[in-house]
Amino acid sequence: MKISFHGADRNVTGSCHLVECAGKRILIDCGLYQGSRELDEENAQPFGFDAASIDYVLLTHAHLDHCGRLPLLTKRGFRGEIITTSASRELTRLVLLDAAYLLEEETRHLARRGSHAGARSHATSPLYSTLDALNCLDNFGRTATYSEVLEVSPGASATFIDAGHILGSASIFLQLSEQGRSTSVLFSGDLGNGGHGLLRSPATPPRADNVVMETTYGDRLHKPLGPSIAELFEAISQTFKRGGNVIIPTFALERAQELLYFLNDGISKGQLAKSTQVFLDSPMAISATEIFRRHPECFEPATAKLFQGGHDPFYLPGLHFTREAAESVALNNIHGGAIIMAGSGMCTGGRVRHHLQHNLGCDKSAIVFVGYAASGTLARQIIDGAKQVRIFGEDIPVRARIYTINGFSAHADQAELLAWQKQTGAKRTFLVHGEENSMNQFATNLVDARVEMPQQNQSFEL
Repeated sequence: MKISFHGADRNVTGSCHLVECAGKRILIDCGLYQGSRELDEENAQPFGFDAASIDYVLLTHAHLDHCGRLPLLTKRGFRGEIITTSASRELTRLVLLDAAYLLEEETRHLARRGSHAGARSHATSPLYSTLDALNCLDNFGRTATYSEVLEVSPGASATFIDAGHILGSASIFLQLSEQGRSTSVLFSGDLGNGGHGLLRSPATPPRADNVVMETTYGDRLHKPLGPSIAELFEAISQTFKRGGNVIIPTFALERAQELLYFLNDGISKGQLAKSTQVFLDSPMAISATEIFRRHPECFEPATAKLFQGGHDPFYLPGLHFTREAAESVALNNIHGGAIIMAGSGMCTGGRVRHHLQHNLGCDKSAIVFVGYAASGTLARQIIDGAKQVRIFGEDIPVRARIYTINGFSAHADQAELLAWQKQTGAKRTFLVHGEENSMNQFATNLVDARVEMPQQNQSFEL
């Protein structure tokens, strides 16, 4: 029995871990690297294993940095079974088709730019195509149900445990046996920040011999949620008084829906005006919101009860869905009094870059960051105080008010991560999915555990 690490190793994206047991090869996640151009190039490199040799993929959740290379895996020969929860299956379809479209668009853009410059573009084909994504979706097989033991193959069973991170997210508990020996490995996936009211908090983990856990916020504590919501409402109110717009770079899965939930609550309690105009300018977020409505089994009981009573917590009187590109462009004519939520959350692509191009230079407007920004991303540049950023080949001065409100994070903070790890009673803990500084600080708190911080493609006996 062996485990090896092929992504998110001393890095915060690209989760991919391989377990070998009883003649079968089981992959936990197959995510995309996100951030700098160097990471984009990393996506095209060999996996560190033969894609055709993989028998199963167990998917923790639908975020791109956990599922985004599945079409590439299929393109390179994977013909096994992908197992995940029902909600994750629906969201993953949405995410992968969107990613394939964006990859194709980027390739076309580079080709046009190369032809205009009279030079041949290096990017002759996308990392994968829409057809590759559709082929990958054919590999989805059995559906996992929270807390139910599922026999993956002889000698390996998996239990998906609610991780409370996004809709359908799970930690995965593997029980392994081979030639009279047995052990267990618990993969945290991404753990949620509990008590947000929309989704359930992470479930209590089982005890395990080995734990593979994320450390995204392993070096810090989050601001409490209540003050974070108050800060958001204050940022909106002050910006509207100045006559500007509020631009919120928004992750399409979970963050967009959570913000709609809080804005709805703020309007119903009179903390925001009923006339507040909110534009959800993200086709993926709009579709994800529809998927959320179909999975009340993932909600906190009070929220599920709202749906059962016919009350939609995502509905706002002034909410506008802008699916079409022309509708998005038209938002540039709104010079004040609007909340515009658009992807991507790290500003690495999507429609938010257009809104930043038109609002960053306006001192009346505000840019509100409510999620994680990886090193090398446009979001991180702005958060770190850049006076000027480059968007679509244009140098844009940063004059808008910049707010960073980390209490909305969908990731557990250091205290929550430590409490979760302690409950597992693990003899050995592998730290992944975090920047190296965060990982090192978190490791100093694990005094009772053997700690490993794997390098890329490093393997360990179980």
